[in-house]
Amino acid sequence: MSWIELPEDHPTPSLVVDCVTVDRNLQRMQDYCNDHRLGLRPHTKTHKSIRMAQRQIACGAQGLTVAKVGEAEQMFAASGDLFIAYPAIGPVRLRRLEQLAQRCSELSGGRLAIGVDSKQAAQGIAHAARRAGVSIGIMVDLDVGFHRTGIESSEHAIDLCTWVANQADLEFRGLMCFPGHILPHAPKESWDHYHHAISQVVERLSQLGIQVPVVSGGSTPTAQESHRNPILNEIRPGTYIYNDWNEVCLGVASIDDCAARIVATVVSVPTKNKFILDSGSKTLSSDRNCVDPDSGFGKVVEYPEAKVSRLSEEHGEVVFAENYAGPRPSVGDRVWVIPNHICVCVNLQNKFFLHTDGQLDELLVDARGMLV
Repeated sequence: MSWIELPEDHPTPSLVVDCVTVDRNLQRMQDYCNDHRLGLRPHTKTHKSIRMAQRQIACGAQGLTVAKVGEAEQMFAASGDLFIAYPAIGPVRLRRLEQLAQRCSELSGGRLAIGVDSKQAAQGIAHAARRAGVSIGIMVDLDVGFHRTGIESSEHAIDLCTWVANQADLEFRGLMCFPGHILPHAPKESWDHYHHAISQVVERLSQLGIQVPVVSGGSTPTAQESHRNPILNEIRPGTYIYNDWNEVCLGVASIDDCAARIVATVVSVPTKNKFILDSGSKTLSSDRNCVDPDSGFGKVVEYPEAKVSRLSEEHGEVVFAENYAGPRPSVGDRVWVIPNHICVCVNLQNKFFLHTDGQLDELLVDARGMLV
């Protein structure tokens, strides 16, 4: 029995999303946040879909997270409470940020915030806010161990928070971080370090009379362990809405929780132990598995013993071990592939097919390619 029964003329490769699985994933995360008094501000980089963002808001999310201003412009259709978790550097981004801030201010309950880790970035946003005649929220980005963006020095972070709090055109909203280095079931010491990296900043700001309304962190692999850092009051997971093979291998999702899959066609069986799919790197992405980088480029559901061993742009090469004695596909067969990293896979698609009550709706990936 196929995961979803598709019409014989359904095009491949294509991305298919199952609404029942999506809603179950959304409710599970929302229930966790409600139980632990955490605000949920999901990152839309995973689905890039206004329809999916609307489902997240309807399920109880307090607002949305995006990466770039272009994504925010699209997701404004789902929520006027937006957080851009990426500094807006440069005149083009700042002009668009200015326009978006005006739109948010005109909406009842609308508000806009953006993450920064430098005074230079905050100054540019302050100028944009002044031109727009509105206040823009600022979340100061702390490096809690992932070592990407974020301020590592607590003193430098406190200096930036203090400067932002004293700007008429900015509103200090709080602190943000990305704890991507912490894996599921990490030892207590990892969580203690994570907590300390934030709490020392919060405590010093409190002594200076500066309140920190929001402390925002979280990523899908450890989202439902976020209560282990009690200073958090908001999390921003993204992948949880769809899940992927990374999350399965990390042990935080099952195959049944994978709501978005690629349907592909076997276009060649050149040898006994190899078959070729019409889904290559332009469909699945070239991202390797985060747990086992040599395990292949996703999982073929019907043939779990097989390995998606190599991708070219339009070809996915799948191999069996030499001693494999199980069933094999034939040319023309269709299979389901769960990508390693669904976020990148989604961004490679112009559209996806949403399965609801036995019906398939063809929808645009609204924020695809929004790199600015």
